[in-house]
Order: sequence, then structure tokens, then C-alpha cells
Amino acid sequence: MPNTEATPDRPCLLLLDGHSLAYRAFYALKDANLMTTDGQHTEAVYGFTSMLTNILRDERPTHVAVCFDRSEPTFRHEAFEAYKANRSETPEDFRGQVHLIFELLDALRVPRLSLAGYEADDLIATLATQASGAGMNVLIVTGDRDALQLVDDRVTVLMTRRGISDMTRFTPDAVAEKYGLTPAQYPDFAALRGDPSDNLPSVPSVGEKTATKWISEYGSLDELVRRADEVKGKVGEKLREHLGQVIHNRMLTELRRDVPLDAVPGELLMGQWDREEINKLLDTLQIRGELRDRLFKTLGTAEPEVSEGFEVEVTVLGPGEVGAWLAALPEGRAGLEFRGAYGSGTGRLDAIAISGESGAAYVDPTQLTPEDQAALGAWLADETKPKAVHDAKGPLLALWDLGMDLRGLTCDTALAAYLAMPGQSSFPLNDLVLRYLHRELRSETGANGQTSLFEEDDAAAAELALRAHAVRDLADELEKRLSSRGGTRLVTEVELPLLRVLATMERAGIAADGQYFAALEAEFGAAVKQAVEAAHAAVGEQFNLGSPKQLQEILFVRLNLPKTKKTKTGYTTDADALAWLAGQTEHELPTIMLRHRDQMKLRTTVEGLIKEIGDDGRIHTTFNQIKAATGRLSSEKPNLQNVPIRTAEGRRIRKGFVVGEGYETLLTADYSQIELRIMAHLSGDESLIAAFESGHDFHQATAARVFDLPPEQVDADLRARIKAMNYGLAYGLSDFGLSGQLGIPVPEARALKDEYFQEFGGVRDYLEELVSRARKDGYTETILGRRRYLPDLTSDNRQRREMAERMALNAPIQGSAADVIKVAMLDVQKAIEGMRSRMLLQVHDELVFEVAPGELEELKSAVVGQMCAAFEFRVPLDVSVGVGPTWEDAGH
Repeated sequence: MPNTEATPDRPCLLLLDGHSLAYRAFYALKDANLMTTDGQHTEAVYGFTSMLTNILRDERPTHVAVCFDRSEPTFRHEAFEAYKANRSETPEDFRGQVHLIFELLDALRVPRLSLAGYEADDLIATLATQASGAGMNVLIVTGDRDALQLVDDRVTVLMTRRGISDMTRFTPDAVAEKYGLTPAQYPDFAALRGDPSDNLPSVPSVGEKTATKWISEYGSLDELVRRADEVKGKVGEKLREHLGQVIHNRMLTELRRDVPLDAVPGELLMGQWDREEINKLLDTLQIRGELRDRLFKTLGTAEPEVSEGFEVEVTVLGPGEVGAWLAALPEGRAGLEFRGAYGSGTGRLDAIAISGESGAAYVDPTQLTPEDQAALGAWLADETKPKAVHDAKGPLLALWDLGMDLRGLTCDTALAAYLAMPGQSSFPLNDLVLRYLHRELRSETGANGQTSLFEEDDAAAAELALRAHAVRDLADELEKRLSSRGGTRLVTEVELPLLRVLATMERAGIAADGQYFAALEAEFGAAVKQAVEAAHAAVGEQFNLGSPKQLQEILFVRLNLPKTKKTKTGYTTDADALAWLAGQTEHELPTIMLRHRDQMKLRTTVEGLIKEIGDDGRIHTTFNQIKAATGRLSSEKPNLQNVPIRTAEGRRIRKGFVVGEGYETLLTADYSQIELRIMAHLSGDESLIAAFESGHDFHQATAARVFDLPPEQVDADLRARIKAMNYGLAYGLSDFGLSGQLGIPVPEARALKDEYFQEFGGVRDYLEELVSRARKDGYTETILGRRRYLPDLTSDNRQRREMAERMALNAPIQGSAADVIKVAMLDVQKAIEGMRSRMLLQVHDELVFEVAPGELEELKSAVVGQMCAAFEFRVPLDVSVGVGPTWEDAGH
């Protein structure tokens, strides 16, 4: 047991060196390139949060504080002008992340301290000394070895070694084993050794072994200095020549233990953390999944947020009991929870729990009599029986496989929570219950989710019934919140009905030509092999093309090519860097590397698709309604929205998706320039509307207006520039972003943007008003009232504020486009209900259909008519249609 373990009579103070740990987290995760969809890097805040979570979980301190450096010079800079002068400039990707860590700590109610004129180490030394003297145990977490001088019987240092999880625990014995010195002797040793990171020079010819030997032999640096004449040989001469420097180093390496702080150790308690505030911050930073769950589990262990659970009476329904129990169920909405496995357009149902006003019931579908099954099926399919479910699409697929249906669904609590907080992409029931009902997802009448009615073996039944009960209560609360925010129509008229449409599409899947995909995989694999051979031939030696380290050695040492952006692990070799190198040098290797990566990506894509072909010869993707904050649908397992389309080789993959047996052809239908039409409608810009009505190609027409040319004189370059502008404005494109897209200097991009807005002033005014209104309201809104909450619009942090402004610009446009395609899907599905033809896929603004023999013209008319009528804009919606035996052939 570590000597920092907290006991009832000896509390433990945890002290963290904030900047040191943030830097280490940043560099440990830098290659992961973590960032939000709007470009905010999050490596440091993600890694720091993970580290803090693990330490709080493992060490369970009673007191905690995070200490930070300040930007002002310290007393060490005043004593030594060159102190830390050799440190490189703070990486651009790191800027702004420390402020995010501040916000996280504030939301967690973790005290954070800093003081002008002192480093974080000095604050830690002062607090550690005070705490130890007051009888507390102390744990210091840092990456700075100077902290080792603080170690004693009550103070332990946890030192980061590599990454964010590899740490060494230093007690007095561990310091002695590692350095052959006592902690008190460590600053003497450091003064002799010097410290390159702090720009403290060493004594020439004196390394760590010699420094350790001297301090061990003489006991202290003071004694060594006093007896310096006794040190023999050249090293003795060097020591005597640099005594002044060594003494100066010793003054700088000594940590101050008398910093005048306002806080004292006993006051450094974690406050009552705010789950809502933490969730909002993590939503904004798009930190989700395992880390979020681990953080809340750790916080819950440290200090439970609530103590109240649920009171649930549960009945396990045996054979022959289902019908009577359902008949006695009081009027009002019931909560349902299902247990099973779902995916690939199908599902397995193991258990169902139903909760009503009079209590809850548990049903094992494998134990049902025919009468039970009929009664349960009739109740589930009864539109007049209102029901609430959490994440209903999977259970719906499983019910269909059992020959049952689910109707009367008035609330899906996952969907409702998504509309209430669209910045989050994961909505576990236990988190929502805590967040909105302020209760724990557990029974009040027993442990581990059990009720007093159950023996231990019935815990699973009790837990499922408890969740069904919580769903019912949660549905009521979420509906109140959505009603107050104007989201009721969106959930009841769009998202809930769409759930059934998506389940139908997932169940149908799309036919895949396995033989074609296998041949394509082999072809891409051969192209990868050729690229490897070409790369080896280009440099005259073999190397691993997938190794960044080896590639750096080849590019920048062996070939001496121009240096790219510097990172901790060397010069970057990402795709942008290779493209830049290809333009800067005549050497063929960068181009070969780009080709190799393209072919690798294509081969990997095809390999993934082959694995997903089911026994029915079809691929069944899963559509996710609750992932994208803008309201767009996403696709996963596999992601069919990510099948390449921009390159000829990528489009060949689409030829592997074919018309299925018993059907005649595939049909695709997609909106033409829907986001620009929405922009014209919302801005009311007459020039933009006129460009649509001109009869010319839209980008050509807008370019003609900007450059004051006849449309026929607009060349490909001018059209490309205005096309980037047209689409970029809907995504909050900055001057810098436009510059990167067009490959022109930033001032030229800014001038182009100014020219554009001179012609389309209504667009400029709309965008400015959009941000201004969002800053006032705190959110943006789509044409159907889908909100995107943007609290960072008023942030003091410029980077976060600008990121929120970009969100404010693109959310109404992208979100409205998502609204339109969803309404269109619902209307099309209604229009084709009497037909055999069916809708298979939705890919952004495109729908894919499988056409039954003899139904092509009827289907085409229904699809185009309903898609065009989905919403009435000042610039009418336009739909393009294509037909063919494969997805690629049906393109247009």
C-alpha cells in the first residue's frame, strides 16, 4: 500500500503539475490528431482528462489541487536571464487547450492554483510541505524530476515516464534505488548535472555518474564546494572552474516552500461537480464514449451525486399469464426495455420488460405460449397503447423477426435526448436518468438492481424492469424540455416516424457482387504491391512504407528533401505534407507514397465491405439518427456514406453494389445544390436567387456576377473559385480555409470573398445576423426548429469563440438540408407503400432505390414529386435521377 493512502485520521492531498501533464498528454496523443469537426485540437485536454480520471480512481485522495505556470517571468528568470530560453515555441495545435483544461477543472470543481512570479513546482512544494507538516499524506503527479527533492515518508511523487499511463512511483527508497541519493541530495545532484530543458549548463566532463559519486562521497554540494580542492584530475579542474555556475544552478533548482498562497491544504477539497456542465463541455469538445463513462464512474465512486433510486414492483410473467396482465394494465403510457442483440438488419430478442402505473412485468419471449404471443403481439402493435422505449430501432428489428410489430411509440428517449442536446453522440440510459431525473438507475428496495420480490438469480429480470420504469419517467421529463424548446413537432412528426423507415431500409440492405469485390480487392492489392516496389526502386533500398520513422529517414536524411512541419516525432509525412513535397521536388517518391496510400485505403474499404456481405448476399448498414449534431444521418457497420465517389477508382467500388434478385434495376435520386438553395431562401438575396433562375450553370452564373463577365467567358478556374466560395459559405469557410482550398494566398482569398459579398450583399447580411442572433439566443435553428446550442459564442477564449461562430454559420444550412431529406424520405415511403419497389440507402442528399419489374416510371414520378415537394423554398428544389444495374451506373 502506498504511503499516500488516505485513512480516516490521515487525509491525502493530490497535487498535479498542470502544464507539465498537459504537455505530456498533448505529445503522447499528437499522432492521433484528435480534434473536433470544427478544427479544435483536443489531444491535451483528452489526455489530461484521462490521466486525472485514472489518478482519482486509483488513489482516491481526500484533497486535490492542480497547479499551473503563469506567462509572467518568475524569480528564476530575474536571477538568470537565459532560464528556459532554449525552449521551443508553444506548438500552435496546443494553444487554447490549457484554457479548456481550466474549464474542465472548474466544472469538476477541482481547485486550480497559479501565482505570478512562481512556477507550478513552487506552489506544489509549498503545499506539500504544509500538508506533510499538518499530518496529511501527499501525492505529487508531475513530469519534472525537480519534484523528487520533496519526497519523504509522507510525500510520494508519481512521475510520468512515457505517454499518459506509464508512471513511476517515487518513495525515499525508490529515489535511492534510482539515483543512489536521498531526496534531499537530489537538487545538489541536479546542480552538477545541469538541466538542458531549463537551459542550466552542466559542468563539462561531469555526467550523472560523476555527479552521483561526488554527492555520495561528500554528502552534500556545500561540502563538495568547501572541499573542491580535494577533487583530483581534469574533472576536478572543471569543477573548480565552474563552481560559480554550479552554485547558481543550485539556487535555481531549489523549489520554494514559502510561496504566499491564499489557499491552505485543508481547504483543497473537490466541490460538488456539475454533471450538466461537464456534459456540455465534453459535448462541445466531442469527447465521448469510454473516457466519458470512465470519468463519471470515477466521480460517482468518489462522491455520489444523488442518493435516490426507484421503487419498482416487478412480476415475472409465466406461461399463460401475459394476456391477463396486459389487460389489467392501467391506461397511460408504458415504458418498455428490451434485452437482445441487434445489427445487420436483424435482431435477437431475449427479454422484454413493461412498466406501467401499477408496476412492471418481465417476459421471456422463449417461454411464451401461442396465446401469450398473440396477446403480447396485439398489445405491442396497438396504436392506441402509448409506449416509450430507449433506442427503439434495434428492438423493432428483433420484433419483426418474431413476427411482431411495435406501434404506438410516442417517445424514444434516446432520440428525445439527442434533440435536447445535439452536441452529444452517446446517450446511455443511466446517464440520462441522472442528468434529467437526478436519480440513480437502481432500485430503492434492494442491492445491485434487485427488488425484495426476487432472489439473486432474478437480478437480471429486476434490472430490466427497473430500466423500463426509468424510461417511462424519463420520457415525461424529456417531452417537457422539448416542448419548452419547440422541439415537439420535430420528434413526433419527423424523427419518430423516420425510425421505422430506417429500420425497413436496414432490413432490406443492398445486394453486393461478392465476386466483383474479390477481384477488385486483388487488383487494389496488386496496385499496393506495385507502389511498394516502385518506392523501393526510387530510393534504391527497401523500407517499410507504413513506418513514419523509416519514411522520415528516407525523405529528409537519405534524399534530403525539403523539410515539412516539425512534430515531436520528426517531420510530418501525412498526405498534405506528401502533396506539398510532390510540388516542391522532382523526386518521384512523394507521388508514389500518395498513390500507395490511396490504393491501401481502397483495398481496405473493399476488404471491409466483403466482410459485411450477409448470407442473403446483401450488405445491411446501420443508420444512426443520434450522432451528427446537425441532424444528418450517419451510416456504420459498414459506413456506406463513405464509399469513395470523387475519383474514378473510388467510383469503381460502387459498381459492386447491384440490383438484387427479383428486381429490375437500381434508381438513385439526389437533390441538386440543396444547401445553396436553402442559403438563397434564408438570406433572401435577390442576386443569388436570380443566379438560380438564369438557366445557366449555377456556379458559372454566380462567377459571372462576381467577375462582371458574360457567363460564357467564365473559365474553369474562375468557376472553381466561386464554387468553393458558394459551398464554403454554408460551412463557415474562413479566409484561411478558402486560401487552402484554392491554393492562393490568404490576402487574395480575402479579396475574393470581398468581391463575392459586394455582389451578394444579402448573403453577407444574413450570415452576420445569424451569428449575432445566435450569440443573443445561445443557439441556432433550422427550418423545422432543430436547435444547436452554442454557449461558446460568448467565450473569453478566442479560439473557442471562433469555432462556435463557424458552427453558427453552418448549422442552420446543413441542419435544414437534413430536415428536408428526412421529410422527403417519409413522404416517399408513404407514396410507395403499395409498390414492391423499395428504398435502400440514404447517402447525404441522395436516396437509392431497388426497382421492381414494371414500376420504374411510377417510382420515378413518386420519388421526384415527393422530394421536390418536401419543402417550399423561394428557389424550388431540384432532383436528379439515374437508373442502372449498379449503384455507379445509376449515378448521374
